[in-house]
Amino acid sequence: MPTPAEARSLLLELLTDFEQTSLLWQLGVIAAGMGLAWWASRLVRQRLEPGAVAGGVARLIFPLIALCGVLLGKALLQHSMHPSLLNLAVPLLLSLALIRISGYILRYVFAPNGWLQTSERLVTWVVLVGLALHITGFLPDILHLLDELGFNLGRQRISLLLVIQGLLSIAVTLLLALWLGSLLETRIMRAEGLDPSMRVLATKFVRAGLLVLGVLIALPAAGIDVTVLSVFGGALGVGLGFGLQKIASNYVSGFIILLDKSIHLGDIITADNRYGKVTSLTARYTVLKGLDGTEAIIPNETLITSSVVNHSYSDRKIRVKIPVQVSYASPLETAMHIMLEAGEKHPRVIADPPPQVLLNEFGDNGINLELAVWITDPEEGMSTLRSDINLRIWREFQQHGIEIPYPQRDIRIVGQPAQT
Repeated sequence: MPTPAEARSLLLELLTDFEQTSLLWQLGVIAAGMGLAWWASRLVRQRLEPGAVAGGVARLIFPLIALCGVLLGKALLQHSMHPSLLNLAVPLLLSLALIRISGYILRYVFAPNGWLQTSERLVTWVVLVGLALHITGFLPDILHLLDELGFNLGRQRISLLLVIQGLLSIAVTLLLALWLGSLLETRIMRAEGLDPSMRVLATKFVRAGLLVLGVLIALPAAGIDVTVLSVFGGALGVGLGFGLQKIASNYVSGFIILLDKSIHLGDIITADNRYGKVTSLTARYTVLKGLDGTEAIIPNETLITSSVVNHSYSDRKIRVKIPVQVSYASPLETAMHIMLEAGEKHPRVIADPPPQVLLNEFGDNGINLELAVWITDPEEGMSTLRSDINLRIWREFQQHGIEIPYPQRDIRIVGQPAQT
């Protein structure tokens, strides 16, 4: 007499029908479904551009099309025969589809690293263990055992099965929310009609809203009362009031920066004694890439509470000053003409506004001149520009006999010591 678990075993059902002719029909349905899935995946690879996207979509389509074909064949054959082989093929194909879908979503949401590979292996093992328990018929008994291990907390019964279901529901919904958020973020960032800051702000709101919505959907799906979140909300409020003030301030400051459009992606700013290009605007910090390649992570609160020099806020034109001193004996007009030509002939210097040479003052050792030029690419830095122009001025000064003075001091001896 078989046990209840054995009566539900798909393997026993298959062995019972193994010698019947209906098995050939089921094998034909499976072969047809697999052939249709292979043709569909190959068609996708040919239609899409070669690469990771085409390969990932083809890997997803294969088990899904095969599963649909097997389900359709099962629906047609179950009235005339017992589809034991199809009953076994359905969970196998469903498990393969779950593994490939989860792997695709994980690779789309997270960057490739060791943690990602560990997560993929964990998902694969969980699905395979669940499949093995379902095929052998032990899954209902194990679920019943997990449900028995629990306790009552007020009106809510907390069991090990409920905790596992809650964790799985939250993990699945959050993963789907992150995947959908990444997909929408890619679409929003490609919208050239929107301001770059508004794109970043929209992606932050979408991602945060999807995460909150995912949690609100996952908890009731797992049988957890959503009203218990009020307790955690109060605790979170106390935590923000005491230990997380800076973190909360940075997040609020990040949204303020995005809303008032004071800083955009690609702006050249000076903040916290650092000069560089804004390469990333996140909810908590701003990444500032310096001219030497280093990247400074500046908290958003610093950009709100301190002065920030935005060199490209309304206009990317920047005035660069290059001081030069010539001796009193040098021809002043010639020196000024050489400096003006050196600025005009540099490829980074623009013609409007035009370069200008100013006589600032008559110094102790010479005449102080200043060359002022305008550029539109401050992200390239000013050190190279000054070096190129100074080197050209120096060569022209040598050819025209213009002297750059150095400090001189005259010493006069007032009295001589008495000679003995």
